[in-house]
Amino acid sequence: MIRDDVRVDVSKREAEVLGALGAGLTNTQIANRLHISVRTVEGHVSSLLRKLGVTDRSALGALAGTTTDLAPLGRIACLPVSRTTFVGRRVERETVASALASGGVVTLVGPGGVGKTRLAAVVAQASNVAFGGAFVDLVPVGADSLVPAVAAALGVVERAYQPLEAAVLDRLGRGPSLLVLDNCEHLSAVVATFVDRVLAACPETAVLATSRERLGVPGERTVALRPLPVGSDAERLFLDRAHSVDPDFGAEPGVIAELCARLDGMPLAIELAAARSGALGAAGLLAGLGDQLRLLAGGRGTVVRHRSLRAVVDWSHDLLDDDERTVFRRLGIFAGHFDLHAAACVGGGDIGDVAVAADVLGRLVDKSMVLRQPGEPVRWRMLEAMRAYARERLEEGDDRDATRRRYLEWAAAVSDSPDELRAALAIAMRTRDPIAPRIARSLARLCFARRFVHEALEHFRTAAADAADAAESARDLASAADCALVVDDTERAFELRLASAAAAEKAGIGDAQAIALARAVEMAARYPVTFRTEVSHERLVELLADARAAGDTGDPLVAGWISGASAWIATPEKLSPDPALAAAAVTAAEATGDPVLLSAALDAVRTVAIGAGRPAEAHAVTRRRVALTAQMNRDDPYAAAEIEDSVGLAGLDAVAAGDLPTAMDMVDLVLSDEPAALSYLAASKILPTVVLAGDLDRAGLFADQMWHGWQRAGRPPAFWMQVSVHFAALAHGLRADREGCDRWCARGRELAATPYPFQSRLLPLATYVQARTALQLGDFDQARALVSQLSDGQAPGRYLPYACAAAAELAVTAGLPEAAGLLADARPYAVDNAWNTAVLARTTGRLHGDRALLRKAAGQWEAMGARFEHAYTLTLL
Repeated sequence: MIRDDVRVDVSKREAEVLGALGAGLTNTQIANRLHISVRTVEGHVSSLLRKLGVTDRSALGALAGTTTDLAPLGRIACLPVSRTTFVGRRVERETVASALASGGVVTLVGPGGVGKTRLAAVVAQASNVAFGGAFVDLVPVGADSLVPAVAAALGVVERAYQPLEAAVLDRLGRGPSLLVLDNCEHLSAVVATFVDRVLAACPETAVLATSRERLGVPGERTVALRPLPVGSDAERLFLDRAHSVDPDFGAEPGVIAELCARLDGMPLAIELAAARSGALGAAGLLAGLGDQLRLLAGGRGTVVRHRSLRAVVDWSHDLLDDDERTVFRRLGIFAGHFDLHAAACVGGGDIGDVAVAADVLGRLVDKSMVLRQPGEPVRWRMLEAMRAYARERLEEGDDRDATRRRYLEWAAAVSDSPDELRAALAIAMRTRDPIAPRIARSLARLCFARRFVHEALEHFRTAAADAADAAESARDLASAADCALVVDDTERAFELRLASAAAAEKAGIGDAQAIALARAVEMAARYPVTFRTEVSHERLVELLADARAAGDTGDPLVAGWISGASAWIATPEKLSPDPALAAAAVTAAEATGDPVLLSAALDAVRTVAIGAGRPAEAHAVTRRRVALTAQMNRDDPYAAAEIEDSVGLAGLDAVAAGDLPTAMDMVDLVLSDEPAALSYLAASKILPTVVLAGDLDRAGLFADQMWHGWQRAGRPPAFWMQVSVHFAALAHGLRADREGCDRWCARGRELAATPYPFQSRLLPLATYVQARTALQLGDFDQARALVSQLSDGQAPGRYLPYACAAAAELAVTAGLPEAAGLLADARPYAVDNAWNTAVLARTTGRLHGDRALLRKAAGQWEAMGARFEHAYTLTLL
């Protein structure tokens, strides 16, 4: 690459790291994306700093977009790995690559076995897209599972206020990306609709699809894939595969040409035939294949190539012994990959012995009827054509029902594949098997662990509807309510908690009924602004009375949840828990040893502190809540919402308390929890911290990501975004970007048009942003008006200390006569607030021309990591 007209040698891996830095990724995210360790990433960053002569990561990130000959490569996730050479298809490769370079959707069309998947993988491997992408195998995917399958491949998860598809579009919308959708034919309509949405929302994303027919998407370009030409590539493929089986294989060219011609040049058929070459030789292959083809002459199939392919599979199947045929057809029931234990479980009988299953499975691999996947742990799979054939044989056999039953038992107990569990659930529901609730429950838990939260919710509801008894139904409905809370569908969570309480009552479990009712009350009072229809205070009081009557208040858990709910509804005023009852709720929760219950109780204490204008106290409580998350299982719906609430608020509480180092720790925590593209909700959580840290370019990226992601999600209620919008305006103001600052201020007014409780408490934040921006831009004629905003009296919100300190500094700089008084008035707000302590030290230094105080302030900014304010203070010296 060229840097300041000097060529700098940068390795391919360093280029990839540099590109990722330019995309704003953390070391952890870079490590995950490139499949290397965090320590290795740190080494590459250090090397780049040295080679490129810059001082920090931000400079590297900025440099990534200005190099003259570097196109950072992104990784295509889940790309199939092949250990065989790719033969032929030069023209098709160039055609597809050229079409993809123009964006839009390109569909490889051709019959089964013609090599569409392999070509798509080769093209994707050679692609050069800055933001990578993913290869998604749709064979095991149903119509309702398309988006989860794409999300899993991309490594994105759904978040509160962001459905899974919105998260996928967020990820693909970040820049040039490639999405490969393989084997679309059974989902053509669903895939077409999804691709259309992707292309509309993500104009820099290209989609490569493979299917037996075109998708029908506007602007779609199709590339028809024909069999390999006989006389060149077909023979080359056969010889390459035959030599991999028998290095000494030899045959007359005419025999090989005739063999490939009878196979119609179909790559899958050629590979299957070549796998038998070591045992039969070319002449034996030709003789055996000829017999099978004559048997199928006059069959119903309209495409000769399909009949030829079936002939190869028929013939290969007939060469199996009895055990191999039995295992082969039973393995066809799997939707995707399977391991040895799964094969033994589903095999049953003598084949249920792991050693026997391993022996037979190995023979099937040797005969190319089953493929072993590369890497660890060891897994196997069937090609689509083989799987369809095996299922036909299973349907014809007398072991179908027994095999199906073993498969469902295995899926319910041990499957770790969402696709496999979805397939098993479909079978169980279709056959009305009583195991369906167990499978639905297992699938729900696995989906939740993979962060397919909406899907998990529906599976818990399915389990509840068909549960064996009311007690199980109550537990499933409680888990469904927890899932709804994770995605901030609080009204649905409220109704599900009431349904859980009703089921518990039917089962005669009073304690479970009481806890469900108390949690419904607590949630409605704790998150009132997320409800479209307010739950009246009178109803909450009635529900809590029902909870007390239903359960044993001597039980610690029952007492703990009732105590917490009591604190929140002590008065009709929203978000105003009673201080004494909140403290009592903490004591009751501590007696249970339940970290989730204790965190919920602590949130009431935190809310009391915020309402009283004590940000330092709220910050201390939130730090305790974050510490408790170490005791929680984030893959359990019961704990997940509490974890996200604690971590999400921790950075904002740290900012309000002026504790920038802790806020930066929370940024790292949020980023480490984002496996791929940063969701707009996560961006809003970290934006205030990034602005105060002085990383203004990065802040601008996060702000845009937040706003556009929110719009793509359908602009849901976004009261929580108002704080971040103010900080986005500040970031542009500090960069002397008046237009950008005005644009974000207008967005803030747009959000404020939808009122919510205590909205007035954000007025000090608006004053702080205006005062600090005016100071930066030298707009001292605004000083008087801004100072008047404070003198008129503002709500004691958590940002009042910021407003007072910034207004005092603006007044001092503008030479207002009341500046000294404003400075004195601001001092009490600097107690336990390192940020405002530094502001007041700098302001006092400016007022009295005290260079020692200015140096002290500069040191304070440097110590807390506030790069912009540190640099600004140095200019005063």
